[in-house]
Amino acid sequence: MTRVMRTRAELNEGTVSGVPVAVVMTMGALHEGHAELMREARRRLPQGVIIVTDFVNPTQFGAGEDFDRYPRTLEADVEVCERNDVDIVFAPAVDEVYGASGLGITVDPGPRGSILEGASRPGHFAGVLTVVAKLMHITGPDLALFGEKDYQQLVLIRDMVRALDFPVEVGGVPTVREADGLAMSSRNRYLSAQARQQAVAIPRALAEGQAAASRGPEAVRQAALVVLESDGIDVDYVVVTGTDLGDPPRAGSARVLIAVRIDDVRLIDNAEVILGGAL
Repeated sequence: MTRVMRTRAELNEGTVSGVPVAVVMTMGALHEGHAELMREARRRLPQGVIIVTDFVNPTQFGAGEDFDRYPRTLEADVEVCERNDVDIVFAPAVDEVYGASGLGITVDPGPRGSILEGASRPGHFAGVLTVVAKLMHITGPDLALFGEKDYQQLVLIRDMVRALDFPVEVGGVPTVREADGLAMSSRNRYLSAQARQQAVAIPRALAEGQAAASRGPEAVRQAALVVLESDGIDVDYVVVTGTDLGDPPRAGSARVLIAVRIDDVRLIDNAEVILGGAL
């Protein structure tokens, strides 16, 4: 049975020393993508304790973003966790995580935190890394799993763990998609029926980019961009990077990352591309 805990004290009393712990950090509004993270955690730690954090983190939302309307669905979230063999849902209040006032101390994401999503959402990754660091300290995991859909976030969390010597293994789990290819996201529920249909252009753009990979990164970018623009989608960026978000290699594994707005909903996605030939 999944237990819901809301304080550090409850969490400390409810875990057993010496038993390995895996954590899946979420902002709630759980869907099948989150469930796959839970299942992967159980596969990797069959005898361990699986903790899901359910916390809408205010510090990663910028001015004018959707913090107030972000869905809070704890009861339904617990049911998802029950079905996927989760031991503990940690659902703290903001004061439990940050204290009554907070000290204004954050984790600086470094230069890779100021590109892509960091450029479009200033301060976002400082908020993400700060809450991830705090939740890692609070839950004490051996393993933390994150989805590859938020690829830049995954890279930065790995950077932080490595740079600050966190004793935690960070694992990435492939993006879970709807039947039509759209990446599962809590924000998909904001889309109107027409916008939801339009959003299918995102996975099509990724597929076209992958198909052009033998011709180099610019061909990938242009192929993806043509699909999005032909559907009248408001494109923030289409970028091809190395797997570390640096410059793409001349040949080998790289990443194409996309951010768009549809129906005033910001959606991101990405995919691996195997580059070949001259740049």
